[in-house]
Amino acid sequence: MQTFTVEDLIACYERGVFPMADARDDDRIFLIDPERRGVIPLHMFHLPRRLARTVRADLFQVRVDTAFEAVIENCAEARPGRLETWINAPIQALYHALYMRGMAHSVECWRDGRLVGGLYGVTLGAAFFGESMFSVERDASKVALTHLVARLKAGRFRLLDTQFMTEHLAQFGAQDISRNEYRRRLGGALGREADFYHLPAYAGGDQVLQAISQAS
Repeated sequence: MQTFTVEDLIACYERGVFPMADARDDDRIFLIDPERRGVIPLHMFHLPRRLARTVRADLFQVRVDTAFEAVIENCAEARPGRLETWINAPIQALYHALYMRGMAHSVECWRDGRLVGGLYGVTLGAAFFGESMFSVERDASKVALTHLVARLKAGRFRLLDTQFMTEHLAQFGAQDISRNEYRRRLGGALGREADFYHLPAYAGGDQVLQAISQAS
């Protein structure tokens, strides 16, 4: 059987397809091309007031790309209410390869030197493909998402792909769009340049809130 390579993975994202596994201990990879797709329009991102206060208070130290492997490992762990995961060993290896190429990133929340939440995803052109997030302290993953959106807005990204629509993401303004509409937006984002590091790697809460409030 032909090996699924990192070049294959990049090509999948370029045509609007993403990989998943059935289980943590199942090495097979499946390609998913859903009829409906979740996205968060960056100019319509909704930040709840309580979360905005948490972000401004800098309760967590938020870092970028300092613990990518640890973020994926935490996202892959079974947790209450989520006993199975779609992240298997081959998928972890593929995203590590993307990270080494500067095409995958993590946003991490730390408290007292401990990683307590975060997310990771892939960048191509002006598109960010969110893959997974985790949290072991209240609001940690939400703070990571807020920092991500600020970074994408500041860096002139055009698309934040969340793969699926969920009630959790709906509170932030996520939308459910058709496959054709998603591919139209994807095509518009892939042909543009964006800068994931336009904000400093250790941007504070006030800087993040300012970036979110600015017009796209």
